[in-house]
Amino acid sequence: MCFLRRPGASAGWIWWRMLRQVIHRGLQSFFYKLGLFVSRHPVFFLTVPAVLTIIFGFSLLNRFQPDTDLESLVAPSHSLAKIERSLASSLFSLDQSKSQLYSDLHTPGRYGRVILLSKPGGNILHQADVILQIHRAVLEMKVNYKGYNYTFSHLCVLRNQDKKCVLDDIISVLEDLRQAALSNKTTARVQVSYPNTKLKDGRSSFIGHQLGGVMEVPNSKDQRVKSARAIQITYYLQTYGSVTQDLIGEKWESEFCKLMHKMQLDHQDLQLYSLASFSLWKDFHQTSLLARGKILVSLMLILLTATLSSSMKDCLRSKPFLGLLGVLTICISSVTAAGIFFITDGKYNSTLLGIPFFAMGHGTKGVFELLSGWRRTRENLPFKDRVADAYSDVMVSYTMTSSLYFIAFGMGASPFTNIEAVKVFCQNMCVSILLNYFYIFSFFGSCLVFAGQLEQNRYHSIFCCKIPSAEYLDRKPVWFQTMMNDGHQHSSHHETNPYQHHFIQHFLREHYNEWITNIYVKPFVVILYLIYASFSFMGCLQINDGANIINLLASESPSVSYALIQQKYFSNYSPVIGFYIYEPLEYWNGTVQEDLKTLSQGFNTVSWIEQYYQFLRVGNISATNKSDFISILQSNFLKKPEFQHFKNDIIFSKAGDENNIIASRLYLVARTSENTQREAVELLEKLRPLSLIQSIKFIVFNPTFVFMDHYGLSVTMPVLISGFGILLVLILTFFLVIHPLGNFWLILSVTSIELGVLGLMTLWNVDMDCISILCLIYTLNFAIDHCAPLLYTFVLATEHTRTQCIKNSLQEHGTAILQNVSSFLIGLVPLLFVPSNLTFTLFKCLLLAGSCTLLHCFVILPVFLTFFPPSKKHHKKKKRAKRKEREEIECIEIQENPDHVTAV
Repeated sequence: MCFLRRPGASAGWIWWRMLRQVIHRGLQSFFYKLGLFVSRHPVFFLTVPAVLTIIFGFSLLNRFQPDTDLESLVAPSHSLAKIERSLASSLFSLDQSKSQLYSDLHTPGRYGRVILLSKPGGNILHQADVILQIHRAVLEMKVNYKGYNYTFSHLCVLRNQDKKCVLDDIISVLEDLRQAALSNKTTARVQVSYPNTKLKDGRSSFIGHQLGGVMEVPNSKDQRVKSARAIQITYYLQTYGSVTQDLIGEKWESEFCKLMHKMQLDHQDLQLYSLASFSLWKDFHQTSLLARGKILVSLMLILLTATLSSSMKDCLRSKPFLGLLGVLTICISSVTAAGIFFITDGKYNSTLLGIPFFAMGHGTKGVFELLSGWRRTRENLPFKDRVADAYSDVMVSYTMTSSLYFIAFGMGASPFTNIEAVKVFCQNMCVSILLNYFYIFSFFGSCLVFAGQLEQNRYHSIFCCKIPSAEYLDRKPVWFQTMMNDGHQHSSHHETNPYQHHFIQHFLREHYNEWITNIYVKPFVVILYLIYASFSFMGCLQINDGANIINLLASESPSVSYALIQQKYFSNYSPVIGFYIYEPLEYWNGTVQEDLKTLSQGFNTVSWIEQYYQFLRVGNISATNKSDFISILQSNFLKKPEFQHFKNDIIFSKAGDENNIIASRLYLVARTSENTQREAVELLEKLRPLSLIQSIKFIVFNPTFVFMDHYGLSVTMPVLISGFGILLVLILTFFLVIHPLGNFWLILSVTSIELGVLGLMTLWNVDMDCISILCLIYTLNFAIDHCAPLLYTFVLATEHTRTQCIKNSLQEHGTAILQNVSSFLIGLVPLLFVPSNLTFTLFKCLLLAGSCTLLHCFVILPVFLTFFPPSKKHHKKKKRAKRKEREEIECIEIQENPDHVTAV
């Protein structure tokens, strides 16, 4: 190997060039030998992957198990909210607190919940009798387990003071309204206030989450209710942790939902929306059931597109079956990956629906590149050498892109990822990428060997029969000549590459390449890119986190319907926030009292402290020291019926004759709009820092916080880590790849595509949930997969001008890129018809990923690369010098042999 040193070139630069060439040629040599090995043992490389698929396919059928723990999947694995939950639970039983710690969709344990909605213009309070009939039906409903009948009274959460079932206070309000109606009193005499109302036993109760669509009496000082549209009732079940109790509770929930459906048929004047603890998981898993048929349709469309795009009029060189077998190769590799996942005790969840599409987008790229590499080989070579040449040409680039896929999803599967669903997906994707790579060079490589052998022996690419001679075809009808045409009628004997007649290559060479490099088209492309960048930047400024669980559910499911009604009528107040004071506090101290007022300012409070202070003021009782304060609290305040329920909010300890309050709790509720989720996060971020700077030691908790706590950071971390990993690899290999400028352009292109997808999906109302984040990780790799071969071919091209270089690059790789992206995008279409928010998100993100990549490969890069480096002038000078040297040699030969001149 000899390198001539250019003037001004440093020794270090020459050394780097030598190293790059050695690495590149070494890899090409390795894959050439691999191609030869596969072509000499095609049966072995065809059989081994097929056997593996059969073995692991059976394990897929036998060991399939869905994951039913939605919290462990989509809530941040490591969060302060989970620590706060443990601390709060150690102080006060959360099972006993479920009715007070109201949460929209994330109520822990088992429960049944129903919203009763009156017709437009109606007043739900006027239908108290009907609602109480439905309520009695729930209480009397029985479930049978091993011969025993269980009702709600057997399963309910019990109150500590009287061991009766915990029921919502709106039931008491409805009973008062019904009694007033039966005694011929007007309902106006039973005054219902909102959000706090006085009950018959004297208690003050917060009903902001139990009464919805409220209209208040104008100028009413006590916020009296004029009418209401909806009532929400929750039935809480006891959770002992035993399997039997859980099974009975699950059966009760199922019967509850059936009963509500039956009640809806019996009471047409009301609309009933029911929800149970299993509803979220059931509707999350429902997406997979709804998508099964559509995924098969998607596979058929991809098979059809791959088959048609691999076909030619030339019956000898057409490869429709190779396109079909290439897609099937990715399918069986995905089946094998799924089998490995379930053998290793993996549990299925609906987010894994994206893996077949992700694997197909990468795998078919390798298939079409190998097919293009085969077309670029010389026809006069033996078919085994042609396979080896195709491997040498294609597998270096495909190995690099597969490695970057593995790095990106490997980083997503690292401990830095805080969302279990993302971690499980990335782990599966890593296995799928490895198997894709193995199956393509083995199984599909063997298919390529057999197809090459058929072509060399002049067999028809579809019917696998010998192609007749031209003389025989001339005597046959036109339809027979068309079916058996091997291209000789339309090509000269001197044509070097008969594959140029492939319709995509013909279109690119004869039409598209000339049009996109036209000087009059370039300004419009620049304007188009500026518009694209503007919209992308605008979208990136409006990113929303997707902590709302309904983004992952089937769109027409009961849970989504319930959540929408709940958001419409019961979003005036935030979830109830438990405010836990976990250290002894001098409650009788005026300063402490002021601090508590400051912390609860702006909130609607349900507090024993506030009620006790009011009790002291009304009774004109002085309790300015510890002994008086605790003595009056225990002997007077907590003995009264209307305040007895506050015993559950205070923990006393006794040291000798002295009583102490070692911990207590109160509840805070904030006024909110319909965007309750975002405002709840803001409340958490507002209150939590105060616990660090205030003298009062407290924690705040609501079950919703477990799903929301730093969700934005948790969900974006995988894509940041993956992007950093890919960027780091590209920078570290900057001087070890074919050309440094190739990496530079690749980084710019991938960044442009990634930001474009991010911005446009935000403008398309896609939130940053676990599905969209996985799509963003995939977009990084999908962009590299398609841009890298195009860019590296361009920077290595030796034509005179950049325009000619980009034309050659498009002609060499454009067919494979167009085949793969078109198959990928067409395969996404059936997802549009799956009624699920999860698949809508998947469709939108992958459609944007494919479209933005196609835009860059065929519009933006072909124009921008004609403006910017690398320059092709030195190649032009080299060719000019070689031409001059060749002319001088010819002149010398002519001078030395004048007879030759005379002969000419």
